[in-house]
Amino acid sequence: MKPEQRINEFIEEKIAGTDLFLVDLRILPKSRVVILIDSDQGLQIDQCAEISRHVGHRMEEENMIDHAFTLEVSSPGIDHPLKFRRQYVKNIGRHLSLKMNDGTQRQGKLLEVKEDSFMMEEQIKEKGKKAYTKEAEVNFADLKEAKVVISLK
Repeated sequence: MKPEQRINEFIEEKIAGTDLFLVDLRILPKSRVVILIDSDQGLQIDQCAEISRHVGHRMEEENMIDHAFTLEVSSPGIDHPLKFRRQYVKNIGRHLSLKMNDGTQRQGKLLEVKEDSFMMEEQIKEKGKKAYTKEAEVNFADLKEAKVVISLK
């Protein structure tokens, strides 16, 4: 079994029965293990610490890495793309920056999340015309990447 699979099992042991979910797991050079966890209600630092202790202890028990390693457990952060439908639900009302599969880019306010798509309020700017707002449906299948945009206005 690959180390990633085993570490994933350790994470699932710890978060089972909670609203926490794994967003990303990476083993990077120099024995750095990065675990990104999210929650429907928001992630607390003590939850990250508990997961870190559990996973670190289990990795040491099984002697998965025979030398020193760094284990980082955190929430995805604003620069990390949204991966799961439930992350979109959590961000209703926020602005998103989208990269579409066809190479185009879009921005708008997330209004509603459906099973295979979401609704957003898009600002449309055409040359020589006044900008206007329209609602648009975006299919998850057409989406390459979506990130939350933080406005400091």
